[in-house]
Amino acid sequence: MDFRLTEDQRALRRGVRDLLEGRFGREALRAAVDAGGALDRGLWRELADAGFFALRLPEEEGGVGLGLPEAVLVFEEAGRALLPGPLVATHMAAGSVPGAAEGTVVVTAVSEGLVPWLDAADVVVGPAGGAVPVRSVDPLTPLHRVPAKGGAEAGVEVLLTAAEQVGSAGRTTEMAVSYAREREQFGQVIGGFQAVKHLCAGMLVRTELARAAVRAASLTADPVEIAGAKLLADEAATGNARDCLQVHGGMGFTWEADVHLHLKRAWVRSELRLPPARAEETVAAGL
Repeated sequence: MDFRLTEDQRALRRGVRDLLEGRFGREALRAAVDAGGALDRGLWRELADAGFFALRLPEEEGGVGLGLPEAVLVFEEAGRALLPGPLVATHMAAGSVPGAAEGTVVVTAVSEGLVPWLDAADVVVGPAGGAVPVRSVDPLTPLHRVPAKGGAEAGVEVLLTAAEQVGSAGRTTEMAVSYAREREQFGQVIGGFQAVKHLCAGMLVRTELARAAVRAASLTADPVEIAGAKLLADEAATGNARDCLQVHGGMGFTWEADVHLHLKRAWVRSELRLPPARAEETVAAGL
């Protein structure tokens, strides 16, 4: 089995990264935080126009006609950019909920007793009766809690969430390395200190291990491999964000830095779909 990206897949990844950097760069991210996490419907339609939600729909149905491996690449870029909104749920609903693929309808879903972006959604998948707002640690992911848990998560839904986690892990690795190359202490850049080198190297290892597991699971679609990939991706996203904070020192804990946003989003993603405890049970049962 060849896990190397094709030229078309690399072009897809570059195109999505360029789109998000141009449309949802750091200024837009901070503006979204300052706006209280309101969903940008214009951006949502632009994502749809780029094929974000219809990526896996057959061409005869108006979709792009690509597969799960390509979707994983796209959602990794979304995680890297901290793109807000119920992206996975709307992507999953394309083809079954009218308007989801075109970006005119926002779809969210009940997951582990929580509903993200309930007030912004036009369609809710799953029982959301009795939902009450809860304070979310992530300012860009408003949450409601419902009395009963939703049903079992679909494997694709879990895998795309894991891909977002990998994207965040990769981005915090880049942020840590960049800061370590420019921040000076005791007359030299802190990247020259062995302790900082070890932190950055560990972040890279976690990211690449999780990335390999997610891409492998996108080819096999095996439930146990998806659960294992989610475990590794959650560990990479949360662990890397913590280590990135450590590299940044006191600066990393300030509201002006973006590091804490990655950590908070990673916490929320890890609990929304197949939390670590249930993922561990799935892997153990498979073994």
